[in-house]
Amino acid sequence: MGDEKVKEEAMRMIGMFQVLPRLVVFDLDYTLWPFYCECRSKRQMPSMYPHVKGIIAALKDKGIDLAVASRSPTADIANAFLDKLNIKSMFVAK
Repeated sequence: MGDEKVKEEAMRMIGMFQVLPRLVVFDLDYTLWPFYCECRSKRQMPSMYPHVKGIIAALKDKGIDLAVASRSPTADIANAFLDKLNIKSMFVAK
């Protein structure tokens, strides 16, 4: 399923709720991507789960702020991956 189809489906599901959260916090490892950061190198190109971009886009379109929280011991790698995936700016807090 492409990003737009995922976004449409997520928008449909979000639309079923009368009250929405103001903030959604995502973990990183095995939530946004299928690996632990500490098992990777900053030089590698990360990949996200296929539906992540569409879900994030739907939440943003609904005016919901996004944040990431992780207990990864390699915050430098996590930040590098967020940059490489061009999603760092979508999060209001880390």
